[in-house]
Amino acid sequence: MSSHAVLPRGDPHPADFKPKDNPAFILYDKLKTGYEEQSIPELGPDEVLIEIKKTGICGSDVHFYNTGAMGLVALEEPMCLGHESAGIIVQLGSNNVVYKGALQLGDKVALEPGVTCRMCTDCRGKPSICEHMVFAAYPPSRGGTLQRYYKLPADLVYRLPSSVALEYGAMMEPLSVAVHAVANKGGMKTGYNVLIFGAGPVGLLAMAVAKGMGGNRIVAVDINKERLDFAKGYAATDVYIPIKQNENETRPQYSVRAATDLLLSLGIPARGPGSIDLVVDATGAEVCIQMGLNAIKPGGTYVQTGFGPPDIQIPMFRVTTNEIVIKGGWRYGNGDYPLAIDLVNRGLVNLQPLLTHTFKFKDALEAFEITKAGKDKNGKFVIKCVIDGPE
Repeated sequence: MSSHAVLPRGDPHPADFKPKDNPAFILYDKLKTGYEEQSIPELGPDEVLIEIKKTGICGSDVHFYNTGAMGLVALEEPMCLGHESAGIIVQLGSNNVVYKGALQLGDKVALEPGVTCRMCTDCRGKPSICEHMVFAAYPPSRGGTLQRYYKLPADLVYRLPSSVALEYGAMMEPLSVAVHAVANKGGMKTGYNVLIFGAGPVGLLAMAVAKGMGGNRIVAVDINKERLDFAKGYAATDVYIPIKQNENETRPQYSVRAATDLLLSLGIPARGPGSIDLVVDATGAEVCIQMGLNAIKPGGTYVQTGFGPPDIQIPMFRVTTNEIVIKGGWRYGNGDYPLAIDLVNRGLVNLQPLLTHTFKFKDALEAFEITKAGKDKNGKFVIKCVIDGPE
């Protein structure tokens, strides 16, 4: 017989928890959605049950809704959408009670929606690349968060300070993506000059993180003037709309010319003091990637966080001879959520201007439609939509 004591599994707390119904917003096929009643998740000893109060719409949600796929991953069966969420803890697994952890019933929390195996070598430092990751609303999926109840391991929920409202708690997920790209992978330092491609939600959040962490010049690049006008008023110090490609010009030739024009137009040197230390691409567009690698200073760091074509051409000779560091930024890793919450709590990142639209749970389809369109029916620019939990 083993000399080690075995702890009883125990019951979740409170044992007399009486759940409400659990409606969920389901994607059946591209552009085909509806509502279904889901079973109430049963908690393991290390899990917590959250009543979802707010859920943001991510670009990946829109890709699945519009096309039935996201990159190389396709919808295989009906799936509850949503993964950018915040809510209230309504039940604790038995170990959370026994060990009196930091989480308590009634806490408002942000959710980290990817559950790793916690056993492989990647999980020891780089959990975002765990090959066994099960991510909300990403096939093969444990289901998304656009439902009333959702369970997670206790260490994947983060208590929100009293100063952070739940709707902004739901935005901690995309903010953590930006933190991962700029701070974690990009090695952001005070005084850095940062070039960011894409003025959508992740690009704007990357600008906000760079500004909050003491960036000097923060340059936003996009083809949409309205987005750039917003970026300039939000966190960017400079904006740039790329010049047009000439008729007989190859894309690599154009990217060199456009990168040179960007630097000259904004008075940024190609190397040395004042040059571009860090590039973050949030578009995935081949031409943006090429421009970024041609604009960055020798020895600079380039981070790819946007999705586009799976195979592209890059200026590898310049990368090699200038020792440019290229990194992938995939979701988030250790410490990214706490830093995101801290930046907001200390007022270094302001999420309020990005939250342009809110919807009731019953109107989730309308929220997806205007996010897909980029403007609402009144012509108002859409940056971030947040959907309330079921009433």
